[in-house]
Amino acid sequence: MKVLMITGDARFGPGNPRFDLQKSAVGQLSVLYWGRGNILPRIPHGVFDIVTAQDPFMRGHLAWHIALLKDARLNIQVHTDLDAQPWWKRLFAAFQLRRAHSVRVVSEKIKQQVLALAPHAKVSVLPVFIDTESFARMAHVEDTEKVVLWVGRFESEKDPLAALDVMQDVKGAKLVMLGAGSLEQPLRAASRGMAVEFAPWQDPKPFLAKADVVLSTSRHESYGASIIEALAAGVPVVAPDVGVAKEAGAHVVPRNQLARGVVSLLESGERGHLLLDMPTAEEWKQQWLETLR
Repeated sequence: MKVLMITGDARFGPGNPRFDLQKSAVGQLSVLYWGRGNILPRIPHGVFDIVTAQDPFMRGHLAWHIALLKDARLNIQVHTDLDAQPWWKRLFAAFQLRRAHSVRVVSEKIKQQVLALAPHAKVSVLPVFIDTESFARMAHVEDTEKVVLWVGRFESEKDPLAALDVMQDVKGAKLVMLGAGSLEQPLRAASRGMAVEFAPWQDPKPFLAKADVVLSTSRHESYGASIIEALAAGVPVVAPDVGVAKEAGAHVVPRNQLARGVVSLLESGERGHLLLDMPTAEEWKQQWLETLR
């Protein structure tokens, strides 16, 4: 099978774990990056069986045109919360979704959103691959103080400043913020005088090993890989109803009750449990192939 992948991720290529996993499942995986630095992409020569796009919007529209040009099947991937998009963007997504031969989504929640826009679409649910076994094998390390861990990009959709507001009502615990982004300096300034530590992007396992609770403050999530990783490691998660949080087994509460949720878990000492049955790498590859058809 020859697959052309249209992506907005400049890192998606040889050496990227997700690319390497998908490449190993097909005869040929070509990548067309369309994004910053390449706004006029060249369509690769050759024959393709499948043209797939990593979003249902402009890249999905480009994939539709290329699939027609190459006489290939069209696959659309949806990794984002469609309900969080403006009406005109959902309408545009519906155009691609109704023309796709197959659609892959990362959660049951997004599947229902797709079917609301394209009732006859062939939709498969396959989460982002995460090596949950490596997180499940982790041992918890007792710290001298309670640790609340926040993981993500320091950007407005993740609302990291809300984590500082939450911690104002959580006494006797330290907040560790693992990530990077444009809001880092405002975050550092707002956290002065608070028990907050910052760490740049890196393997989250050493931080999860010491964490008592993982806090999510996202306004919306396409999926929520950090939630899956935390629960797989046995760390409970407090989150609003975003992405896969509810399906995965996080303690889902209204945004104005996040502090209460964190305090409750710190007091109970409850451990996290991942409710989703996540596929192994080999299982994921086979399921991914099925989503393309």
